[in-house]
Amino acid sequence: MRFAEPWYLLLFLPFLAAFWLARRTPAWRDPELGVSTLAAVPPTAGVRARAARVMPGLRPLAVALLLLAAARPQGGREMREVVSQGIDIMLAIDLSGSMRSEDFHPKNRLYVAKQVAKDFVRGRQQDRIGLVAFAGQSELISPLTLDYDGLAALIDGLDFGQLPDGTAVGAAIAQSAERLHRAPGKSKVLILLTDGINNAGAVDPITAAALAKAVGVRIYAIGAGTQGAAPFPVDDPLIGRHYVWVESEVDEGTLQAVAKETGGRYFRATSAELLAQVYREIGALEPSRVETRSYTRWAEMGPLALGLGLGLLGLELLLGSTILRRYP
Repeated sequence: MRFAEPWYLLLFLPFLAAFWLARRTPAWRDPELGVSTLAAVPPTAGVRARAARVMPGLRPLAVALLLLAAARPQGGREMREVVSQGIDIMLAIDLSGSMRSEDFHPKNRLYVAKQVAKDFVRGRQQDRIGLVAFAGQSELISPLTLDYDGLAALIDGLDFGQLPDGTAVGAAIAQSAERLHRAPGKSKVLILLTDGINNAGAVDPITAAALAKAVGVRIYAIGAGTQGAAPFPVDDPLIGRHYVWVESEVDEGTLQAVAKETGGRYFRATSAELLAQVYREIGALEPSRVETRSYTRWAEMGPLALGLGLGLLGLELLLGSTILRRYP
């Protein structure tokens, strides 16, 4: 509540003074009749008697409402507007056979990559995020969306054997860049995770990175896997599951060149903890641009007070000239 013309409230001072003086005059009080007892007089009751007792207060109340209306009281309601300038983000996740390596506890590289990617998605606000999976070829799993729960379910469903084996890094970059190019947002980001060397697809990573740069896509490349050899599970029909040690073959030079070409960064994640930290760093580098604006919408309440005041004056005049009319 506020008053647009608060100076009119000063009129209440002479009004209250006049009201106080009027209360002290004999004219305000009911006429008195000097008798020894009222025992023989029946008590006053009914609507007319109650209205007569209220009648003296109608005019002062009406005047108070008119003065209040002159000060223009306004009632406010706070409004909030969310202004979003979300980022368009594509996640490209490697599904090649080498992601089975179990150097990322508690399970293999793909399992940990999916968990970290889901945490990343759920931590964003108002960003459109899409998903590309790649192995021997690239496949769009989800277009850019704000349905984070649905996207997390699709990430959770990624698995080996979904695509022909291989590592088509260039194809994944090209497909992600093509999808981001269609997006209306000003900021476009690709987070590429792989643990291998590009050995499939029709586009090499450097050419694909140049294409991404041309359409305004910034690439954050992540090389996943320990330095050196990592345990790789082998399921044998005779002896069951056993492990062999396989050298990690992350093509760091190419991934660094891809990131540099587009103004992004390259990260090496050699453990589950470091991979989670990498995603947190990328999230800090690309914060969600969400702004909340608060404002108050004011509505005039003066007309209501004015109407009530005039209504009370009219009621007083009507009652005073009809059922509550006084005769000398």
